Amino acid sequence: MMPSCAILAGGLATRLHPITQTVPKALLEIAGKPFIAHQLELLRKNGVTKVILCAGYLGERIQNVVKDGRDFDLTVQYSFDGEQLLGTGGSIKKALPLLDDPFFVMYGDSYLDIEFKPIIDYYRMYQKKGLMTVFKNEGKWDTSNIVYEDNKIVTYDKIKKNPDMKYIDYGLSILQKDCFADFREGQPFDLAVVLNELVRNRQMSGYKVRKRFYEIGSFQGLEETRAYLTDPAKINTYIEVE
Repeated sequence: MMPSCAILAGGLATRLHPITQTVPKALLEIAGKPFIAHQLELLRKNGVTKVILCAGYLGERIQNVVKDGRDFDLTVQYSFDGEQLLGTGGSIKKALPLLDDPFFVMYGDSYLDIEFKPIIDYYRMYQKKGLMTVFKNEGKWDTSNIVYEDNKIVTYDKIKKNPDMKYIDYGLSILQKDCFADFREGQPFDLAVVLNELVRNRQMSGYKVRKRFYEIGSFQGLEETRAYLTDPAKINTYIEVE
């Protein structure tokens, strides 16, 4: 059985202003439907049945569209940040009571057209507290932030870069609830803090993905994702950089 999945959909999406000042990024129309619909359909195709939407800015509008998830053959619940945005880590901390243990985490602006079953199987085989999917990016589609050697994540850092970083956080992780034990609910923090700690403590598995990611966090990414989801057969789906 697949774990539940947290979708991080609470940000302000400032890189897409002015279009996201009145419409949350999750509801931007892509190939005839809101982007969140594509994500939910992808999750259901992969056997996920329960989704927790971690919502913040304009989150009620997402809830009005997705509702309880039955239109997607899913159970969808909501965890709202409240008056203060909690960041990616703080949003997950607040949503923990609704999530399975362990659980998937996916960013609200990512479309990851891959199979999830090999990933959860890999996680269960190595039995570490976390798993991060990684992709050999070489800075092509976004800034690389991972040193990955001998099937292991050696370094993960979204701020401090070094030339050995050839890989990037692909955007899908599996985490145990106790990874968030050191943080209090209502405390804003970034998920990267948790991921960094797991890497340092050698409690993070790295699963290598060979198919590129799509994202709608930038105008270029928005157009690439729109083209892919409109007609995937016409798009040259890039495999990892050699």
